Amino acid sequence: MLLDKKKLLITGVLTPGSIAFGIAEQAQKAGAEILLTSFGRPMSLTQRSAKKLSPVPDVLELDVTNPAHFAALHDEVKKRWGKLDGVVHAIAFAPEDALGGKFMSTPWDSVSQAFRISAFSLKELAVALAPLMTDGGSVITIDFDNSRNAWPLYDWMGVCKSALESVVRYLARDLGPKKIRVNALAAGPLATIAAKGIPGFKHLENKWGRQAPMGWNAKDESSIDAVAKTACAMLSDWMPLTTGELIRVDGGYHAIGAEPVPDEAAPPPAAS
Repeated sequence: MLLDKKKLLITGVLTPGSIAFGIAEQAQKAGAEILLTSFGRPMSLTQRSAKKLSPVPDVLELDVTNPAHFAALHDEVKKRWGKLDGVVHAIAFAPEDALGGKFMSTPWDSVSQAFRISAFSLKELAVALAPLMTDGGSVITIDFDNSRNAWPLYDWMGVCKSALESVVRYLARDLGPKKIRVNALAAGPLATIAAKGIPGFKHLENKWGRQAPMGWNAKDESSIDAVAKTACAMLSDWMPLTTGELIRVDGGYHAIGAEPVPDEAAPPPAAS
């Protein structure tokens, strides 16, 4: 039981097809006790999805644009558990005019909203909950690797993901002395509700499966399972000195410079 008796807070669960749901499901199988968060209109979706987990976890309110919610979340978790072992940050959002090839025309209001929700919220969540990690712990955030590439149509969300990766490193610096690890988990493209809001996702999905040496299927549950199991390893005690890191679960896509050359386009073998 990799996470036996661990107490985890998991954000970002919407439907059973979401990455955060997969993590919650695998964490429970590994012995963890979990709480979920949601707010507003998505709350009913989260509560419905929570009923598919066993045991059914409670859903606490958290709107990351409301500073008062962080303090209330801290107090509620402290009242219930007294301590915390791990946090999953699976929150991201960008307005429509910050995606889809509108990079040069996106207004600051949209950029600031995307940054606050997608990157700054990780710092706020860590600040609120780190005091409950009295025996150390693990904070992980769900990422889409933006360390080397400017993705087509991803625009300001890509910039926010780069910022998120930087936030991870600075949190790792400041929370390391408290034995709290902070890492990012970069998943390949997955056909979630969130992905449907990304223009050009279908092209990226198809390209990924061709280039990844281990293969990748954005619609296959095994892909989410792979991400979820890696998250559980990151939340466990088996990675005690790994922090400030970007860990990729993408079928090896990031390691390959270009798509494979089709057989018919390959050069003929050299004469012996």
